[in-house]
Amino acid sequence: MEDINALDEIHKGSCMGVDAISFILDKVEDKSLENILRKQYKSYKEICSRIEDMYPKYNEGKPHSTSMPEKVMTDYMINMKLLVDKTTSHIAELLIQGTNMGIIEGRRILNKKNINEEVNSLVTEYVTMQEKYLDNLKKYL
Repeated sequence: MEDINALDEIHKGSCMGVDAISFILDKVEDKSLENILRKQYKSYKEICSRIEDMYPKYNEGKPHSTSMPEKVMTDYMINMKLLVDKTTSHIAELLIQGTNMGIIEGRRILNKKNINEEVNSLVTEYVTMQEKYLDNLKKYL
């Protein structure tokens, strides 16, 4: 059961990352930040795909992802926050906040240590990937 919960949470977090980046990408003017976001987007998509491939080993259903209301709310919140400030620094700050939430959730899962080695490895990879992008985003503050 813990394996399913871990996969669901990481899948949902990756989907939220994909959504947030897709909503914000056309607002980014700094080309180097745009390149980082495109790589991060690709990394999230790869994690999602791997979870979708792995999930049938643990559950008959499909992994949790973001619902349409959650997607609309994310888009709305991003647009509202960027209405006031569209600077590269502010965009980086918003992305850092979201990335931090993913890292925190991933670390909580890892600290429980009630997941098997395959799922643990994927969650570790997810957290490590986010920590790398977090460091890259800090340069734009």
